[in-house]
Amino acid sequence: MRSIKPRALAALLLPLALLTGCSGDGDDGGNDEGDGRNAGATRVFAADNGDITIPEDPQRVIATGYAVPVLIEADAALVGVSSWERGRPLMTEEDRATYDALPRIAGENAAETNYEAIAEQDPDLIVIGVPAPVLGDVDVERLESIAPVVAIGPTVPSAWRELSERQADAAGRLDRFEEARTAYEERAAELTERYADALAGLDFGHVGSYGDAAAGTFMREYAGAWGTNIAGDIGVSYPGEPADPGEGGQSVSEYPSIEELPESLGDADVITYSVGPDGTPGEAVSYVLDSELWQNLPAVRAGRAFPVRYTEAATYASALRTLDALDEALAPLLEEER
Repeated sequence: MRSIKPRALAALLLPLALLTGCSGDGDDGGNDEGDGRNAGATRVFAADNGDITIPEDPQRVIATGYAVPVLIEADAALVGVSSWERGRPLMTEEDRATYDALPRIAGENAAETNYEAIAEQDPDLIVIGVPAPVLGDVDVERLESIAPVVAIGPTVPSAWRELSERQADAAGRLDRFEEARTAYEERAAELTERYADALAGLDFGHVGSYGDAAAGTFMREYAGAWGTNIAGDIGVSYPGEPADPGEGGQSVSEYPSIEELPESLGDADVITYSVGPDGTPGEAVSYVLDSELWQNLPAVRAGRAFPVRYTEAATYASALRTLDALDEALAPLLEEER
C-alpha cells in the first residue's frame, strides 16, 4: 500500500523515532479466555500517530502496506489486507495462500483505500504500515471512526526489524514473531561463521534495483540499504556513504550517472547486485550489466560480481530466504579460500 514510485521504495523518506509499544491496565469487564487474557482488556500502544488505546488481544485486524506480510507470518487474526504484490514472491506457500484468501481492502497505493470495505469487516484494530509521507493519502480520521488505528511505517530500509516487531506487538502476536527472529538469527550466525575467513578484509559495493536507465543513472547502495542490510548481518562490509546523504533511504543509497560507475565501484573488492526471485535482473540492473564500464570494473574482471535474490525482504521469515540466497551467491569466495 503506497503512493510512491518503485524507485522510492528503496529511498524511504523522513526517519521517525522508533517507538515501542507499551501495555496499560485498561479493562471493560470482558470474560477471561483460555490464554489467560481478558477478552475486553485494552492497552495503550505507542504508534507513529500517537498513544493509541487498542485491544490487548485483537480478534479482527486490518493490515496495510508493510504490515501485511508481518501479520500474515505472525498468524494475526486478519480479516482484510491491502494488496502487497511486491512481497508475494517472498512468501511461503502457506502464507501466500493466506494472502490470496484474505479480502482486499486497498490497492497497492495508499490512496486506493476502500473505507467501505474496511467497515464491512467490522475490525477491532487497523494497522497501517506505510511511510510517514504517504500517510497523508489516508483518511485516518475516517478509519478511526471504524476502529483504533495504529500507524507503524518504515523509515530506513534496515529498520524493518524494529518495524515488524512493533506491528506484531500491536496485533498481539509477539510469540510467533520471536520464533521467526530466533530462526533468522541462528541462520545468520551460522553463515557468519562459515564466511568469516572468506570475507575478511573485503570491501563490497552493491547495485540496487531502482536506478533509472532512461535518465542514465544507476542505484548505488551502502550499508543499511535494501540490498545490503541482511548481508551485513553475516559480516559483509559495504563501506562508504552517499555523496549528498539525505533522510530515510537517501541516507544509504544514491543515484550516480552511469559514467560515474568506475569512480563509484572501482575500488570494491566484490560487487553484489539485486536480481528478481528467478535470478533475472530488472531493467535498471541490466542497464548497468550491459555497460562496457561495468565489464571493465576490477571486481567484475576478477569474477567477483554476484547476483543476489530476495533483497527486498522486510520480515524475519522472508529474510531467511535472503540469507539462503546470499549463501548461494557468495559460495565462490569459499572456493577461493581452498
